[in-house]
Formats: sequence, structure tokens, C-alpha cells
Amino acid sequence: MKNEFIALVDCNSFYCSCERLFRPALNNKPVIVLSNNDGCAIARTDEAKALGIEMGAPYFKIKEFCKKNNVTVFSSNYTLYGDMSRRVMTTLSEFTPELEIYSIDEAFLSLQEFSDKDLTQYGKEIKFTVFQHTGIPVSVGIAPTKVLAKLANKLAKKNKNLGVLFLKNEKDIEEALKNFPVGDIWGIGRQSVKKLAEYKIKSALNLRDANEHIIQKILTIQGRRIVRELRGESCINLELAQQNKKQIISSRSFGRSVKELEELKESIANHITSAAEKLRRQKSLTKSITVFVQTNPFKNVPQYFNSGFINLLSGTSNTSQLIKCSFKVLEEIYKSNFEYKKCGIMLSDLHLKSSSQLDLFGTDDSEKDDCQMQTVDFINTIHGRGSIKPAACGIDQFWKMLSLMKSPCFTTRWSELPHIGNAPSGFNIRR
Repeated sequence: MKNEFIALVDCNSFYCSCERLFRPALNNKPVIVLSNNDGCAIARTDEAKALGIEMGAPYFKIKEFCKKNNVTVFSSNYTLYGDMSRRVMTTLSEFTPELEIYSIDEAFLSLQEFSDKDLTQYGKEIKFTVFQHTGIPVSVGIAPTKVLAKLANKLAKKNKNLGVLFLKNEKDIEEALKNFPVGDIWGIGRQSVKKLAEYKIKSALNLRDANEHIIQKILTIQGRRIVRELRGESCINLELAQQNKKQIISSRSFGRSVKELEELKESIANHITSAAEKLRRQKSLTKSITVFVQTNPFKNVPQYFNSGFINLLSGTSNTSQLIKCSFKVLEEIYKSNFEYKKCGIMLSDLHLKSSSQLDLFGTDDSEKDDCQMQTVDFINTIHGRGSIKPAACGIDQFWKMLSLMKSPCFTTRWSELPHIGNAPSGFNIRR
């Protein structure tokens, strides 16, 4: 019987790597990427970490420090990151018939069919090919279980010269677990670390050797699974089929305070448009819409938060219908003379379109609506997201979030493709 192994491939400082890809002059220099509205650091290169910039550090607090230490700062460019992620995952799919995309920058690969290979060399081949095809550096951890593969990947990241770690046998696993902090284990949170410390469980090896019945009492059945995974027993299967979302949430803070109802309506319409696209992509309908608004809790102004919802008799994924319903809710919860900082929507009670129950007394033409939405989605796929959108979404959108240091969408917009001879400083022309 063949040994079964799993690889965890994780992109190194993914957002920063995407920004560096077209600016090789930034290699080996400190770079950070900020969250929405240029709020705080959510991605840092090793050089930025070495300067002491912490994850989640508010930008207004470190702005001068970044200038003084020549740290290059970018606003989030999710269009670029999403496209580069797709390219990385497409490349990884060439190495295995079974791939689980775990997040935008991580994927688990089943190596069951390749256990007769030199898996360390195979991991190096994966690492080299991803970099060659996309320019994104990755680390590879290979082990008998998902938890151990995650652990191996973290250790591989620490050794930049290696970048690949294969935990092949019990001896390799024990050596890796010995000094690995229990808080760094996948699935172990801060509160769990405190509970485990009471039982003098501080390392991954301590946790592996602990009584699994006691661990289940402390950390529930999920903790027991982690213990078994550390022992080399696979308890967490690969999720090969992407799971449909049970609810879809879209919300974002404004770049400036908003007072007028019409401005809030524009923002809500944009959130609905984005959420409805996701809904149709998974071939689902929604029967419940929640809308919320709130002021800035960190500002010394009158505070207000409220939310409301509306239930639909039959499900829909039609953007226009959803916008119309969400506006009704917004008008009910809106109050004038407040400075709103954030609003959002949530689509819930989702179900597959194929199992939808029709409204006997409904007047909507679902067939016509479907055809219309399919046409809009097709055009936006071909010509770029937002090429066609409801008029309710507005044009200027001066309420939208701050992105003062956002890079161009080099790979997805014709108007932002770099030109040879007029490329950004240090632009990387890949052949």
C-alpha cells in the first residue's frame, strides 16, 4: 500500500509579491500593503517585518516611520491579487488531479499518485514552476496530514534557502514538532493556547503526546482531530469541490463621512451588484436581504447604528430586484443629520436555483430576468467587471474608499497595461 502525502503550497507575502512582480527594483526592500481605506498593514515583506512593522499596524501611526526607513507602501489592489491567484492555482492544478484551494494564496495538493517519486524534488519542481509561470515565490510543506503539511510549510518559510520541507517519517515529524510553538499550529487560537498552557502544553510535540480525551474536553472534537493529525492520522479531508456560500456579505467603510440618503443608496447598490454576481456564479437565489448603516465609533460625533431586513416570497438573483428591495430597507433605517462611515448588505437564506419554489402570484418574468442577467455577466466577463452596471450604482462614487497608493491593474485592464519605454520604475518585462 502506498503512503499518502499532502502538500501545502503557500505564496510568500502574497500581496507584496504581486506588487513586486512588476517592480523588481523593490526586491529585497521593505514593502507593505494596506487594508481598505489605507487603514492598516495587512501584508509585509520580510524586510518590513525586520524593521518592526507589525501586522495590523495603523498606517497613520507608522506613516512617518515608513518614510524615514524607505518602506514602499501600496493600497490594496484586489483585482490584481485575484488575477495572480487564479494564475498560481491554475499552475498548481498541473501537478495533481486533486487540489483544494484553501485561500487566495494557499492550496492543498494530494500527492497520493506520486508517492513513488522523490517528493522533496517534486516540491522543488512545484516551487520553480510556479515562480517561472507567474513570478510569485512560494513555500511548500509536504506531510502525511493537512495539519502537518501546514506546519511543514511554516518551517519551510523560515528557511528561505530551502523553501521546501518534506516530513517523510516519524523521526522527521518529531524533530519538527519539538520546538514548534503550539500557538502556531493550524486551528489553535489564542484562547486555546491559554487553556493548553494550564496543562503545560506549550509545543506541538506536547500536544501530540497529550491525552486526546482531555484535549477533546478542552478544545472540543476539533482539538482531538488536530492531535490525531499531528500523530500522522489523516482526519481532515481535502475539500475538492468548492462549497457554496451559505450567506454573502458585502460591506466597506467610506473614504469620507456620508450624510445624504442618495449617497448611501449608491453604495448599497454597488454592494448588491457585487453580491448578486457571486450569487449567480454559484447558481443560487436569496430569499432574505439585510441592510445596515453605522457611524464612525472612533470619532467624537453622534453615534447611530441600525439594520433591517426584508424576506422575499420566492428567491431571486436579479440585481435590479435586489437593489429595489434593499432601498426599501435603507429608507426605513436611515436617519438624517448623522455622519455615516460604513454601510453594507447581507444576502441569506440561500438555496440552489434548481430547487427554487416559484411564487404562484408573482408578476416577475424569471426567464426574461435570467436572460438579462446572463447577458450582463457575459459582457462584464469579456470587457471587465463593471462595464455594465445599474444606474443606481452612480458614476463619480466620491464616497468610495481611499486608495491613494493603489497600483495599476497590470493584468486585467487594457487601459492600465504597462508600455515598454513608459513602464513604472524598475518594471519587470517577463518573456
